[in-house]
Amino acid sequence: MSDLKPLHQMVSSCTGAVITAVFMTPFDVVKVRLQAQQRAELSRTCFLYCNGLMDHICKCAQSICTHPERDLWYNRPVQLNGTLDAFVKISKQEGIQSLWAGLPPTLIVAIPNTVIYFTTYEQLRAAVLRYLPGDRQDPPSWAGGVAGGLARIWSVSVVSPFELIRTKMQAQSISYKELVKTLQMEITNTGIISLWKGWVPTILRDVPFSVMYWYSYEMLKTTMNQQQPTIHFSMFAGAVSGGIAGALTLPLDVIKTHRQIEIGEKELFSANSKSSSTKQMLLNIYKLQGMKGLFSGLVPRLAKVMPACAIMISTYEYAKRFFRNHNQLDSVCKE
Repeated sequence: MSDLKPLHQMVSSCTGAVITAVFMTPFDVVKVRLQAQQRAELSRTCFLYCNGLMDHICKCAQSICTHPERDLWYNRPVQLNGTLDAFVKISKQEGIQSLWAGLPPTLIVAIPNTVIYFTTYEQLRAAVLRYLPGDRQDPPSWAGGVAGGLARIWSVSVVSPFELIRTKMQAQSISYKELVKTLQMEITNTGIISLWKGWVPTILRDVPFSVMYWYSYEMLKTTMNQQQPTIHFSMFAGAVSGGIAGALTLPLDVIKTHRQIEIGEKELFSANSKSSSTKQMLLNIYKLQGMKGLFSGLVPRLAKVMPACAIMISTYEYAKRFFRNHNQLDSVCKE
């Protein structure tokens, strides 16, 4: 059970979210710039940019054919020859800060989302363990899986309206005043439930991932006797658990990606168009590409998910250890 206060858990998860975003953003900025250079990769009207914590919808580079938008970070005219060359040229010609393009919107939404998620997980897991009989020096791994799934449902439900707002602003480049009017009209026409558009596909992807991730992580902690994990173990276990969960839930991630792009295109070009259901999208992908289509992009997904999970959980565990030691020191001083 947790021996930390919720405030300590919140600060720990916030620290993890910030460090993960700072480390992972440059890699996705480089990836998107290389894809933007190969127009075939961005043949749709919009694409997803994800730095390990949050997904962002961006307008595709094909729009520069009619009206140049060279100020957009993913459309800047620099010839890049591979990942290492991209890091060097972007840093030299555009300033090193360009490697963190897209970081602010990540932090605005990812920090509260991560804080809610991790703090809820800790509280739920502690509650589950309190009601289990017997000695719980080696708590069951399934308790982590259950707590992780429920925590993800709660965090997605809380943050979903803000995700919708962020998507609208990114897709349409509208002001806050215009956004308020749009949301008011949408709520009037379709009800308050319209603020939770995209909730189902998000839940279908994120909850199974969370269940498998936390189950695997807690199982590794028990197997390797790491109930107070070191930072090295946390990085290893986080990467392995993230890889397992990422691979097994890849079909759900493919559906979620298609769904987000479809929603983004709808916001950009046809507010009255009808979106495909998650089930129909699953069937369409399977009919067109078979199982291979549902598991496309396995290597890029693991290359992103595994280090992101490793950085997030190791930072989180390190911060928790810091607060735990601080609390013990306070107790000793008071005695």
